[in-house]
Amino acid sequence: MLSGSDTGIGHALAKHLDSLGFVVFAGVLDKDGPGAAELRRSCSQRLSVLQLDITNTTQVKDAYLTVSEKVQNAGLWGVVNNAGILGFPADGELLPMSTYRHCMEVNFFGAVEVSKTFLPLLRKSQGRLVNMSSMAGGIPLPRYAAYGASKAALSMFSGVMRQELSKWGIKVMAIHPSGFRTGIEGTAEQWDRQEKELMENLPADTRQAYGEEYLLGLRNYLLHLPSHCAPDLSPVLGSVLHALLARRPQGLYTPGKGAYAPLCIFCCFPLWFYDFF
Repeated sequence: MLSGSDTGIGHALAKHLDSLGFVVFAGVLDKDGPGAAELRRSCSQRLSVLQLDITNTTQVKDAYLTVSEKVQNAGLWGVVNNAGILGFPADGELLPMSTYRHCMEVNFFGAVEVSKTFLPLLRKSQGRLVNMSSMAGGIPLPRYAAYGASKAALSMFSGVMRQELSKWGIKVMAIHPSGFRTGIEGTAEQWDRQEKELMENLPADTRQAYGEEYLLGLRNYLLHLPSHCAPDLSPVLGSVLHALLARRPQGLYTPGKGAYAPLCIFCCFPLWFYDFF
């Protein structure tokens, strides 16, 4: 069972697992949307599309009932918490509190609720819980205070669950990808709305401190963000597949160029050196 299958990594992963013969339960934010329609069109009958807004407790429970009815006593082998949002990338002081709350609601609380709800099925099969975090959840990155904090919370949750659930044979893994072109960047309309909210709530002294040129440059940074992201998702798909199938999976995966080196520098060098880097 995986969440966030409408676009990006979740969509590609649902197709990949289906092509390998897995029985896939693909949770989508909109079961009538184009992502869900594409999954129904291109995948086998083994794949089931589930309406799953992970911030909606009723939908999470309904998805659990649907899955448990289909797997029955066999249990569920894997849950992949992939659904997530980026939020507007800007300095932490500039971001409205609504961005912090929304990131935590989706990236952390939603994943926790899905995990807690489906754990009885994983316990039956001694299965796998895979949480899609981010390199921003393991190291501090400028302009990702809200997103990074929510992913760091998810990474810590993964570590604690890995320790606590081992007594039932359940293995828990966190994935920290570097930059990939996943669709999490959102649409122009979404950015316009978030940028408007950000600008309208800025106190005058904060606006003056940063300067209009810097604030306008945030949109330019956003527009160029996809060009710095890798279009090939196969390293992430490979990491998730290893986490699901390996006899001894890693507790932490860092797929993609640039994900592992900064983490090593952050962990092994003085903080002033990492900040300079």
